[in-house]
Amino acid sequence: MSEAPGKLRLGALVALVVGSMIGGGIFSLPQNMAASADVGAILIGWAITAVGMLTLAFVFQTLANRKPDLDGGVYAYAKAGFGDYMGFSSAWGYWISAWLGNVGYFVLLFSTLGYFFPIFGEGNTVAAVIGASVLLWAVHLLVLRGIKEAAFINLVTTVAKIVPLVLFILIAVFAFKLDIFTADIWGLKNPDLGSVMNQVRNMMLVTVWVFIGIEGASIFSARAEKRSDVGKATVIGFVTVLLILVLVNVLSLGILTQPELAKLQNPSMAAVLEHVVGQWGAVLISVGLVISLLGALLSWVLLCAEIMFAAAKDNTMPAFLRKENANQVPVNALWLTNAMVQIFLVITLFSASTYLSLIYLATSMILVPYLWSAAYAFLLAVRGESYEGAPGERQKDLIIGAIALIYAIWLLYAGGTKYLLLSALLYAPGAILFAKAKMEINKPVFTNVEKLIFAAVVVGALVAAYGLYDGFLTL
Repeated sequence: MSEAPGKLRLGALVALVVGSMIGGGIFSLPQNMAASADVGAILIGWAITAVGMLTLAFVFQTLANRKPDLDGGVYAYAKAGFGDYMGFSSAWGYWISAWLGNVGYFVLLFSTLGYFFPIFGEGNTVAAVIGASVLLWAVHLLVLRGIKEAAFINLVTTVAKIVPLVLFILIAVFAFKLDIFTADIWGLKNPDLGSVMNQVRNMMLVTVWVFIGIEGASIFSARAEKRSDVGKATVIGFVTVLLILVLVNVLSLGILTQPELAKLQNPSMAAVLEHVVGQWGAVLISVGLVISLLGALLSWVLLCAEIMFAAAKDNTMPAFLRKENANQVPVNALWLTNAMVQIFLVITLFSASTYLSLIYLATSMILVPYLWSAAYAFLLAVRGESYEGAPGERQKDLIIGAIALIYAIWLLYAGGTKYLLLSALLYAPGAILFAKAKMEINKPVFTNVEKLIFAAVVVGALVAAYGLYDGFLTL
């Protein structure tokens, strides 16, 4: 993509950070969170997320400053710190997370349209899959024509995201009822939720999903008027998004009870607002979300292709993914990405996968890239690499890296065995591309340590495959 002609000031950087994090997830947040937790656990979960995600944001900013030569995305940190296979796995996991997120967006989009046209149901009916497939390949054709940036679409989608959210929060403040909010703070009346610790664990993947994109802030470092503004923009953008997310989530819990919220069809914000002001509230949220998702789909299709293209340029992925068409679009990466989206759209039809199950899987795939990035930042601080003459900064980054690493490990634990095994099933086939990339540059495929890691991934994949066959695992 071409460089912007001017430098970006703090306000522009904040807007970019906020825009990259607010997608379709927030519109389904009330139901997504209530499905696994009640008020007390949700507040604890947001506190953990606030600390963990903020340290993760600092990690990405620190790495952007300390290692400006590693500009290939999050996988570059894993590759630099822990070897080629870990780098490949991070690129592969990030790519899968991105296109699985797109599948989730399609399901959410047609679930939203299902409010107006019942034939689309919850976004996983035959009509919804056909509609999503047509839209997918329409976006594909647009991208092939070289449509990488569209200022008008960005403007419309930004307004579509922000205006309904602000209106929802303002209306919800006046509709909030303390007696509903405090009726069952710890979820004791609903034994299906489990203990408070289980509730906190179960909501973690949703909180990560709504913050995916926080790592994108460092992308704009080279365009910043002042490099220090990138760190400020990351923090300001993070706090802004966190405030919006928490307000939407917490205020909803004072309008409808946890069991009522858990039963809502997504986008659940629409149903919550409809409960307060009538049908026009649902229409407002639904229309805003549809426009927002259409813009987001175009951006994420591009991002998926760019991830593979960037990884192929430094031989992390096979050379065929470097191919561009006359419009400088990474055509093979684009075809591979959208073919996978199409396959999983069909799978949603047979497995009746919902938006929530899809985002859980998408989020579990991004945990490995986050883990290795946090581990690399921690490793740099432990070694003192790039900290010559700055002992104070090293100490600070050591603490931040340690917290981010603990948080990343906690997320893997919170995701649970099911999503760890399903992730292994998606990671294992990637070795074919890894082996191809290695053979193209005449290097051994695995080191001895990498052989052990890959063996563990294969075992996990086999268990997951059997689990899906036997029925004790489901998508």
